[in-house]
Amino acid sequence: MSRIKNFDIISCIMVFSLMSIGLINIYSVTYFEGIDAFSLNNFFGKQLFFCIICILVFFVSIIPNIKIYFKYASLVYILMIFLLVLVLFFGNEINGSKSWFSIAGFSFQPSEFMKPITALSLAKFLSNVHSDIKKRSIQFYSFLIISVPLLLIIIQPDPGTSLIFLSFYLVLYIVGLPSIYMNIFVALISIFLLTILFGRDNILIIFCSIFFLIIVVGLYKGLSKSRFIYYAISSIIFILCVDFIFNKVFEQRHRDRFNIVLGLEKDNRGIGYNTNQSQLAFKSGGILGEGFLKGSQTKGDFIPEQHSDYIFATIGEEWGFIGSVLTILIFSLLLLRIIQRTSTQRNLFYKIYSYCVVTLLFFHFSINISMVIGIFPSVGIPLPFISYGGSSMLAFTILFAGYIKIDSNKKERW
Repeated sequence: MSRIKNFDIISCIMVFSLMSIGLINIYSVTYFEGIDAFSLNNFFGKQLFFCIICILVFFVSIIPNIKIYFKYASLVYILMIFLLVLVLFFGNEINGSKSWFSIAGFSFQPSEFMKPITALSLAKFLSNVHSDIKKRSIQFYSFLIISVPLLLIIIQPDPGTSLIFLSFYLVLYIVGLPSIYMNIFVALISIFLLTILFGRDNILIIFCSIFFLIIVVGLYKGLSKSRFIYYAISSIIFILCVDFIFNKVFEQRHRDRFNIVLGLEKDNRGIGYNTNQSQLAFKSGGILGEGFLKGSQTKGDFIPEQHSDYIFATIGEEWGFIGSVLTILIFSLLLLRIIQRTSTQRNLFYKIYSYCVVTLLFFHFSINISMVIGIFPSVGIPLPFISYGGSSMLAFTILFAGYIKIDSNKKERW
């Protein structure tokens, strides 16, 4: 094992601080007089147990030689894919998603552990001496590594976790994927939202008018019109697909969440209840907060899932603007530090894996906070190292332990 001085101790302190923030606020959410907070029947007691296990797993994970992770990444990836298939048939359904195995009173979510495993597998494949991301075949297999678990998780259905897997496409872009893919992705997302916001027929009229003008101008200037016609036909087909997907494939609860976030509907008692209550919690917190164990929304148990997906609402209410900013600052400094140290890596496997760590944490962090303050649909994304949940906490620990081990071997090329 590398000497202690080679480890990124500052990042470890920041992660430990986030875990402590999580424990303090989960205690506040679940504390009621007369209840044993340290019991494993209590959310705080379970989370404390998970944290102890995670610390042990962290130290165990940084002991082996990093080449062992490289060697067995593909094998573990296949095993996890098998578990994702298995959970569809034998898993327990919780909150509408068949994503869990239950063992001795504890739940195990394979999709959470698929995140660090996918990061390892993608890093191994792209760091191969013959892997050039500019080649179509390499792009195809890279997309396959990401898309297989993504599609299996969508089937569960767990749209929140599947959304997180899009972060891996950002890693591909960072390591040299042609920008055309990112441009297409941004264009599709924009068309998707515009179609929901303004309606299919209105968007079709607007797009057809724009492309007609582009083709007329192109003909006048002697430019080839075939490319514009291709873009026009593709856009029209996608707009029609958006309408079908949104109205026929999405469930009503998904449509309601998009409509609320986009301002098309207002429902503070139904599907928008969680978001409305969390916003009220933030407003009541003010600058300094209402104080530990004194949050009116928290103690009134008005926000469902407040110990997990909506834990940031507790931070805003009881610790106020100062506590919220401090939490965001710790996350931001952690991400910036990993990026800065990754930029000095010479080993491509190490570099790609570390970028996967950054994008996964960033997606979780940004989506969760955006969800809690009401600018993103509620999709069940936990806040890393803070939200309640053994599977997510352990998965983040394994992910972070991989970065720490890799960072300590910075000078190694192999």
